[in-house]
Amino acid sequence: MQVEMSRRKFLQGTVAMSVAGGTAISATNLFASSDAHDKTLTITTKTGAAKEVKNIPTLCEMCVNKCAAIARVEDGVVTKLDPNPMFPKSKNMLCPRGNAGIQALYDPDRLKHPMIRIGEKGEGKFKKVTWDEAFKYITEKTTKILDEEKDNRSSFLFCAGEGMAEHTFKTFYEAFGSANWLNHASICLQTVASGYGVTIGAYPQADLDNAEYVIMAGANRAEAIVTPDTMDLFKRTKGRGAKLICVDPRFTNTAAKADKWLAINPGTDLAFVLALTYVVLNEELYNKAYIEAHFNGFEEYKSHVLSNKYTPEWAEPLTNIKAKEIYKIAREFMSHAPKAVYYPGRRSTFAQNDFQLRRAMAIFQGLGGGIDTKGGLIFGDKISIKGHETLIPMYDKARARAVTKSEAGYDDCAVVSGGGSWLGWRNRFLEGKMPYKVRGMFCYKHNPMQNMPNTAKTAEMLKQMELVVCIDTMPSDTVMYADVVLPECTYLERTDPVKTFGGVEPSIAQRNKVVDPMYETKPVNEILRGLTAQLSRPLFDITKKYDDEVKDGIAESTEDEYYNAEFDMTQIYAHDQEEVNEHAVHDYHGAAEALKEHGVYYPKMDTYYKQLSANVHQYYPEKEKAYSVGGGKLKTSSGKLECNLASLAKKGIDAMPTWKEEYNFTVPDGKFRLITGRHAQYTQSGTSNNVVLRDLMPENYIWINKRVAKEQGIAFGDTVEVKSRTGSTTIKAYPTEKMAPNQVFFIHGFGEESSALTWAYKNGGNDNAVIEDVLEPVYGAAAMHETNVEIRKV
Repeated sequence: MQVEMSRRKFLQGTVAMSVAGGTAISATNLFASSDAHDKTLTITTKTGAAKEVKNIPTLCEMCVNKCAAIARVEDGVVTKLDPNPMFPKSKNMLCPRGNAGIQALYDPDRLKHPMIRIGEKGEGKFKKVTWDEAFKYITEKTTKILDEEKDNRSSFLFCAGEGMAEHTFKTFYEAFGSANWLNHASICLQTVASGYGVTIGAYPQADLDNAEYVIMAGANRAEAIVTPDTMDLFKRTKGRGAKLICVDPRFTNTAAKADKWLAINPGTDLAFVLALTYVVLNEELYNKAYIEAHFNGFEEYKSHVLSNKYTPEWAEPLTNIKAKEIYKIAREFMSHAPKAVYYPGRRSTFAQNDFQLRRAMAIFQGLGGGIDTKGGLIFGDKISIKGHETLIPMYDKARARAVTKSEAGYDDCAVVSGGGSWLGWRNRFLEGKMPYKVRGMFCYKHNPMQNMPNTAKTAEMLKQMELVVCIDTMPSDTVMYADVVLPECTYLERTDPVKTFGGVEPSIAQRNKVVDPMYETKPVNEILRGLTAQLSRPLFDITKKYDDEVKDGIAESTEDEYYNAEFDMTQIYAHDQEEVNEHAVHDYHGAAEALKEHGVYYPKMDTYYKQLSANVHQYYPEKEKAYSVGGGKLKTSSGKLECNLASLAKKGIDAMPTWKEEYNFTVPDGKFRLITGRHAQYTQSGTSNNVVLRDLMPENYIWINKRVAKEQGIAFGDTVEVKSRTGSTTIKAYPTEKMAPNQVFFIHGFGEESSALTWAYKNGGNDNAVIEDVLEPVYGAAAMHETNVEIRKV
């Protein structure tokens, strides 16, 4: 049986997969390929009555949401993915991206073998090697660097993308002993999470199921991430139970489904929120009892907002939103509070004032008492699971994180978070401002070449690294700059660490292996088991040369005893993932069995779980849902919402959200402010080569105001060059009235430069080739909407 894909059935959620395209392997270039349309990867299964069919529960990895799926496996071939109705988080839903997960498994361009670079960095020329040869190469290069750096473990950078196995990779980083760790936070939710974190103690969820009034600013839920709560919200807008105010420079699908769209100027949301706050404070519309019980610094903040005269009239010329609309929305929001939500957002930093914007949003939300309550922002509950033992040796010669501290904070931002500042770190590296040499990097499930501004700088950083090791499933742009490539199997071929999902209906879920890994790919747990088996002892041999404490320890016992007790990295990966997962849920009777059988577990699910109708299920009775876990109490150390953070002032940060003149929105004549975003069919660059999703959206287009386009002679489909001080990209034009005349927009995740990606290669425009590397000053996050560009028809 040939596994084929019907596009119509795909959209209905009934998937049978065909995979077109392929790569031919040469001795010098494993990615050389002929015409993709002349090649077909055919997967066959038995056609007789003896066909073996299994249905295996797993978790999707096509986006961050991790919806539950059930894989249909026929004779070892995944032929269909269905939603798993038993998971409270995804509620029997699997979106187009989730359905296209089969293509990730059977993509003929996927990485198949360990490889070592033989050409110039970026050329994509590699030789196929065995796993042992790859591990030996890494060991030799790593020990050479560490020996020359006298065992400064921080001479290596570790970076990782979001995923369930990120922790598995991070245990390797911790055992290695480097201080340099970068994850996706500073190019994603850093300021959102941190702004809410310091103000209310945690990054909350929004109870969109029960909210009566929602302000959604910047988030494009109707097309960026289509999840159950997205669908539930839009079933209730347009006069059906919930009023939605969409605040966005662009007329998005969310705007189309909202009750009101406000076309705000980019980067001026802070002025909008401060004006809403002014109305509430001036007219005393706030919840006095809640503020009395749960606020710190309220009177100072009230005086601050009123004395600065952050009136709607003040905000109107800044934001492009009429003062009368601001008055109306402030009053409506508070009249519906606490069942009113100013949606926190779930995407990257927009402007340099983003941290203070999120603080202002959290405070405004609190004024109505809508925190830790049904219909507002909620913290939810969580089912605790056990961690497993890790190894964190102390290396005497390991240096601190490669940052330079000043009186106000650090040289490029005031606060350095656990995930670091990608832009700040990269730029310091290139400018020679590191306090020591960083000569190598290990990169897991991460594509810095595509996921942060100023692609040219990232390429230069990778070229200067003496050893770049990439663990990935696809030959991304970053993989093209690697010295060693270690192919991870796809999510359908592995069991990942069990994960607890907090919220109103908390649960534990597990990604179960659906089929055995194809080619020579392995799960990251096994990859690191093999790598540490070769690398661990040679690294210790370096340490004992330079570390006096280690020398003393060996003298007091034996070398083997001392090594085994504190430095043997192989201990971390001694157990299979399945064993580790069983240990994690050992305290819950029947949990391990439920996770294997159903993919999900939560207490009393055998009595709570019920199918109520064709597509509606009960997971918890209403009275058991965790709408409130503290009676409105905040998660801060004080248990209160913090309006005035005096500690920030010591770092040169405003203690309260404050508007500054440099935040004003201005665009020079002849230029446009570039806005980027996501689309429901794509997950950043991770799905750029997925041919099934490409069928739904072949390439990205640049949105440009129709009248401006006409003046410049640009018609639909014309190729235009988009250029900034950072670089340029080419993309096709989409003239529309949905954009303001001084702004343009296109979707992120296109324009890959890796020729090993048959369908993604040079397909569409790469926003990060154009976006300037502007840092948000508090946490060093990448400010994505601070770039002005020029456009010309080519």
